[in-house]
Amino acid sequence: MLSAFLSAFRTPDLRKKLLFTVGIIAVYRLGATLPSPGVSYGNVQKCLDTLQGSSTGVLNLLDLFSGGALLQLSVFALGIMPYITASIILQLLTVVIPRLEQLRKEGQAGQAKITQYTRYLTLGLGILQSSAFVALARSGQLFQNRCDQFPIVPKGTGIPDWLTLTILVMTMTAGTGVVMWLGELITDRGVGNGMSVLIFTSIAARLPSEGWKIKTTKGWGMFLLVIALVLLVITAVTFIEQAQRRIPVQYAKRMIGRRMYGGTSTYIPLKVNQAGVIPVIFASSLLYLPQLALQFFSQTNPGKTQAWIQNHIVKASAPEHIAIYFLLIIFFTYFYVSITFNPTEVADNMKKYGGFVPGIRPGKPTAEYLDFILSRITLPGALYLGIIAILPNFFFIWLDNQQFQNFPFGGTAVLIMVGVGLETVKQIESQLMQRNYEGFLR
Repeated sequence: MLSAFLSAFRTPDLRKKLLFTVGIIAVYRLGATLPSPGVSYGNVQKCLDTLQGSSTGVLNLLDLFSGGALLQLSVFALGIMPYITASIILQLLTVVIPRLEQLRKEGQAGQAKITQYTRYLTLGLGILQSSAFVALARSGQLFQNRCDQFPIVPKGTGIPDWLTLTILVMTMTAGTGVVMWLGELITDRGVGNGMSVLIFTSIAARLPSEGWKIKTTKGWGMFLLVIALVLLVITAVTFIEQAQRRIPVQYAKRMIGRRMYGGTSTYIPLKVNQAGVIPVIFASSLLYLPQLALQFFSQTNPGKTQAWIQNHIVKASAPEHIAIYFLLIIFFTYFYVSITFNPTEVADNMKKYGGFVPGIRPGKPTAEYLDFILSRITLPGALYLGIIAILPNFFFIWLDNQQFQNFPFGGTAVLIMVGVGLETVKQIESQLMQRNYEGFLR
């Protein structure tokens, strides 16, 4: 990995792309620390110091993905999450709306139209989410009513409240649009997928502070043990993320005009983790719905139902929470793989171009064979995602139930960081190979 980056810096055009990416990342982190108008930054810091990293409930995952910007209500408080949500919604709607499916099959022009719809939906979700977070901050529920003495959005400043809230929502929504633009700039003129790189940056920004917090509260022994476990998890994730089942495909020779085509051998790579990190995000969002509903009930005298949900469903260290989370990940893994990989469509495309799997007849038998292989390989991928995702829950039990709730060393964070790192290095190596290809005559 280091040799790839060193070689990239020796190549002028790749060096320019890398420096451009670093510059965009610096702008993104600046916007993540820049407070929005109407927000008392001093009160935000006092509130965070009072909480000392304890649980913030439904906003844990979102705050981690924003690099800590969400709880500060900064300009880039929403981060890249509205765009991710919009992309997932459009991807799911493609299966049920014929018009979107037709656009997806039209190639680059259709994909550009879907991207435009994704941008519009991102801004709409940005307005909704920013309004919700501003309302939570205004009512004190952003920190579960534990920082009422430090109001995040002070009242009685001489400016009408509706104007302050409107400007705050507009600023955060505009920040979402800028983050989306920065991600697209990295994709077009930088290195790697822009949205993934920004998420990687947000999570990586939390690592030093959270790691030092473990050292301060638990000592060097626990800190070194956690680092060793983290390296072990990263190694396992890297190994499985690279694992794939290769299905051989043979193309028959065909005469088109005076030229002969085909006669080549290739393969279809089916990854063990075919669904990526999407099932974990789906399961996390669904599990946060009960906790989000609890925000609207009384915090001073909750009923028995609310108390049971809080202690058994919402609490990250509860056995019921861990079991439900694990089962939801397995379900969403099978669901997402079934809608993103269509064996019938793949088999039809192979048949159209004269391809076949050795020993399997083209057409329906090939589709059934692909479906059989996919269903078998999805199970270890689903179990792998579930085990990696619930690791932080055991960290909560091991370290402290009330601390390290934004623990960035496991689960979704590790999956995203390792996946983005591998894809970025692969892209750099492929570009280096194009520029420094050594042929057999050299």
